[in-house]
Amino acid sequence: MIKVQFAARPERWDTYQTPLRDAFAKAGLQVDLRQNHPPGEVDYVIYAPNSDLQDFTGYTACKAVLSLWAGVEKITGNTTLTQPLCRMVDPGLTAGMVEWVTGHVLRYHLDTDRSLKTQDCWDPVVPPLAQERPVTVLGLGALGAACATALAQLGFPVTGWSRSAKSLDQITCAHGSDGFQHALSQAQILVLLLPDTPATENTLNAETLAMLPRGARIINPGRGPLIEDAALLAALDSGHIAHATLDVFRQEPLPQEHPFWAHPQITVTPHIAAETRPLTASQMIAKNIQRGETGLPLLNQVNRELGY
Repeated sequence: MIKVQFAARPERWDTYQTPLRDAFAKAGLQVDLRQNHPPGEVDYVIYAPNSDLQDFTGYTACKAVLSLWAGVEKITGNTTLTQPLCRMVDPGLTAGMVEWVTGHVLRYHLDTDRSLKTQDCWDPVVPPLAQERPVTVLGLGALGAACATALAQLGFPVTGWSRSAKSLDQITCAHGSDGFQHALSQAQILVLLLPDTPATENTLNAETLAMLPRGARIINPGRGPLIEDAALLAALDSGHIAHATLDVFRQEPLPQEHPFWAHPQITVTPHIAAETRPLTASQMIAKNIQRGETGLPLLNQVNRELGY
């Protein structure tokens, strides 16, 4: 019997226990799923960083910690966690992110906001075709690659940037510092899907925002610290950046006194771009445990040095 501990907030247990048990049964796994196994007997931990479990010292038999979250920046600094750590790559989460990003790119491309504001007059402005609207996606992990591919399939010329060299069909891939400047200079619409690491904090600052074409629009469903707040506000006020749609923030919920709420060129959404879906996430967890039990490499294992 495989002993699996579910370590997340109590309300998550009600949401996940049935999908997890169904996924384990479908995968042919004999699993004892609980919230309170003795630590030394646990084989796998299904984990959310905001759970009560913060000290992994006693989990001496644990083969892997399987995160329910796509981002692992709140876990990697835990020095007691020495077990293999896997981030969540959930098909449902990916689909949700693709839909949200595609929707907001099309909103900008078609200038839907303008149409909504001019309902009282006949003022036709015909948008260009997608093939005339360059889009850049910063970050070509699972989410970034999926979004870039979906946008390219709609006809947008898409440049994708990553830290190391990558190759994706239909995407102009750039990497490194030279590639970064080129990727920004092409972006009429910029999508941020980088991880939150010390190296990515303030990726968009006064200097890098100036590399974008005048009138560029920004979409950030990735991580709040990717953007230096004051620099973005200044770029919007100067007119260099036309608009920003932000789903993630340095502090969440976004404080009511924060200037983002009232700024006319900022759209705030409350961290809804993508959410882990219990049904598909449970299937991925079962698949990883099945791999661990049969000696196959774990999927989506985190590189501790890189932080993702």
